[in-house]
Amino acid sequence: MTAAANIHATAIVVGRTGLLFSGPSGWGKSMLAFTCMTEARRLGLFTALVADDQVLLSGETGTVIATCPPSIAGLIELRGTGIVRQDHVPQAAMHYVVLPGSASGENRVPPEGEIVSLAAGVSLRALRLLTGVSSPLAILMAKAPDIGD
Repeated sequence: MTAAANIHATAIVVGRTGLLFSGPSGWGKSMLAFTCMTEARRLGLFTALVADDQVLLSGETGTVIATCPPSIAGLIELRGTGIVRQDHVPQAAMHYVVLPGSASGENRVPPEGEIVSLAAGVSLRALRLLTGVSSPLAILMAKAPDIGD
């Protein structure tokens, strides 16, 4: 097991799939994660917040584990709205990292099978997503059909 690294991200679970939203401050990680959880509930899928803003990541026998610091358990900050409470789990396996996409330029179509290193010994398959899309979970599920299983 690798030592836990504290990263600035938001981690959620949809079904049994862990999604880690990572990107620059102000990108909208929390709001995208919250919107995905809302979509999942409407679809009748289990969903829960793991951690928002601070995520402790560790590697354990080929699995990336996200853990929430106890002081922020169940809390997510929705920029401009405030902090709200969500159903949560204290830790979960992460399967994908969701990163900002690009609508123009040479990065308009991201590479297939992109793997991103998040901390020493911790890497995940990347899914790219633009902010402001109306159904972010539907887009993620189109790219990774195992989300929600």
